[in-house]
Order: sequence, then structure tokens, then C-alpha cells
Amino acid sequence: MADTLGVYLHIPFCKSKCDYCDFYSLPGREDAKAAYVKALKAHMAETAPLARDYRVDTVYFGGGTPLMLGDKALCELLAWVKKHFRMEKDGEITVEVNPDSVDLKALKRLRRAGFNRLSIGMQSAVDAELKAVGRPHDFAQTVQAVAWARKAKFKNVSLDLIYGLPGQTLDSWRQTLEAALALEPEHISGYGLKVEEGTPLCERVAAGETLPDDDFQADAYLMMVELLGQRGYEQYEISNFARPGFASRHNLKYWLLKPYLGFGPGAHSDFGSRRYAFIRDLEGYIRAVASGEPLLSEDEVIPPSERAAEYLMLRLRTTHGILEWEYRREYLMDFDPLLELLVQYERQGWARQERGRWILTPEGFLRSNQLIGQLLEHQEKATLPSTLRYLRRRDD
Repeated sequence: MADTLGVYLHIPFCKSKCDYCDFYSLPGREDAKAAYVKALKAHMAETAPLARDYRVDTVYFGGGTPLMLGDKALCELLAWVKKHFRMEKDGEITVEVNPDSVDLKALKRLRRAGFNRLSIGMQSAVDAELKAVGRPHDFAQTVQAVAWARKAKFKNVSLDLIYGLPGQTLDSWRQTLEAALALEPEHISGYGLKVEEGTPLCERVAAGETLPDDDFQADAYLMMVELLGQRGYEQYEISNFARPGFASRHNLKYWLLKPYLGFGPGAHSDFGSRRYAFIRDLEGYIRAVASGEPLLSEDEVIPPSERAAEYLMLRLRTTHGILEWEYRREYLMDFDPLLELLVQYERQGWARQERGRWILTPEGFLRSNQLIGQLLEHQEKATLPSTLRYLRRRDD
């Protein structure tokens, strides 16, 4: 059976830049849209033969705001993916939308074309919090967008939320969670606000504006975990929760080290034992696709030792966790130095064992950067001979 593959298409156009956003996106640029669609199609057609042995089971249109390209263009691009790649019939096909970017007609057209999952950037139910970070919509538009999605027959809707927004309190965060739950989405993502270098929010903070602190973000996170769990949403990754059967199949590819191909400026790929990314330059990307000029901003072959580190970093973001025998078999690395630390984490309530898997608890997820950093330091003590002895014992 052929391996599965994810395809990501980056649509860099947006209505306006939010104050916290450091993704590669450009307000306006109507003049470049037709040329960009042409470049994406040419790039996919050129790349697809390399993936002839794979079945594409997830496609994700991210941004920016993909609908700024137009629903007809999105449908055209999806048809192009289906034409040039081996697409599974039950594939998960996601498009990100902002509440102000959708209407019923567009959503019906997307659904007929094969899109079956919407990721809606709700962020908050409090209009003042949305305004404080430059979001171009209000909460009433989120309610309308979800209603239109259901009318268009979307049965898989995800809402994105942010905690730590300017002026946010635990009461207003609970209000946002309750409002999101009332909309009955299949999936909810909740992210702590990060102040990224080079953004307007970073400039505001540098000028003296204060934001909710780390203690607030910890309390807000644990509130989210508890409340969503009570309402039937299973946590499957640090920031992601889903009703049973609705975890994001595409995003799981990133965390479980499955192959994916990205297209567009700033898009990343992990394919053929290589990890690479394309230049963050719209005109440069269009020009390079047409002329054959270099497209890559980074490109590296991933050695086994680095893959072992990625296994720890990414798997421990999820409730799939890590398995001793899998780690030893795949990377020929000694697990004993890691086990020593994991047992300590378990005593602290930061990790647990579940059917042989080591999984971080919600309290552990809060400390994940620190805990995973310590595990990576211990990983350097791993030795091949002890791993080979372990595998022989397991096979006997």
C-alpha cells in the first residue's frame, strides 16, 4: 500500500495584517493573484511526479486569508491537486477562513468542489479584544460564519481561539470558551498569544504596553483543558481539542513526522528525508517558478540523530506520546537516559504512562519547552550497544 502524503498550499493574501501576525502575508495585492494561481499550478505540476508513489489524504489551504484569492480560484487549485496527485476519496480538505471573509454562496461552492473542513479564525468572543489586536471582524460575524458553514453542509468546523490578548481577563476568556462551545464546532484550537519580533504588537510592548503575564496564560490554559474536557473534547495536542474522530489529520502529519509537501512563499516541506522551505517573497516565488531560478530559502537532509530529536520534540506535543521500543527501533538510540527523567516527571505529575506510551499531562504541556529541552540533553548520553541489547531481548 502506498504511503500517504499531505499537501499544503500557502495563500499569502489578506485584508489587513493583525498586530501579532508574523506569518508571510500581504494586504491587498490584487494585481498578483492571477499570476500566483498560475505559479502554484505550475509548481505542483512540476513536483507531482516525485510523489507518484504516495496517496494524498490531506490538503490544507492556509494563509493569510485564502478566500482573499477568491472561492473560484481555490476550487480551481483543489481541482489541480486532484488532477496531478493521487487523491484519496475520503481525504481531509481544509481551508482557513476569517469570519469576515466568507458568505454562504462561497461556502456552498467550496463544499461542492470537495472542501470538507473549515478552520475559522474566531480568536475571541469579546469585540474589544479583537479590536485590540487589529482583527477585522467582530464576534457576530463568527456566529454568522458558522451558521453559513452548516447551511453549506460542512460537517467538520474548527474554531481558533487566543488567550493572553490585551485587556483579557479569566472571566472574558471563559466567556470566549463558552461562546465557542455554544457554536458546537467539531474542533477547537486554543493558542497563547506570543509577541513575535517585527510585529506591531512587539513595538507596542516595547513602548510600554503590558499584556497578561505567564501566570495568566497558565491559568487560562488549564481552564481551557478542563472545560473542553468536560464538554467532550479530547485533547490530542498541546493546543488542540476535538470531538472523537475529528482531530486534524493534516496537522497530525507535522507532529507525527509524516511526509508533506508545501507550495507557496514561506511554505515548508518534509519529504524524501529532506526538510526545506521556499522564499518568503511573492514576486520572487512567481518569478522563480516561471524561470527555474532557485526557490529555496533553506534545505537540509535530516540525519537520524536529528530525527530522533524531532521524534521527542513533536511526539511529546501530542497525546500519542513516545514509545520506548519505537524510539529504539527507529533511531537505534538508548532510551534509558530518557526513562530516568520521565520517571521523575511522573512523580511531579508532569508525565504519565498509558499503554506503554509516555505522555505529558496538561501541567507537563505547560512546561513542555523546559521538559523536552532536558530530555534532549539526556538524549546525547544514548549509546548504540545498549539499544541493540534491548532489541535482541525484545525479539527473543
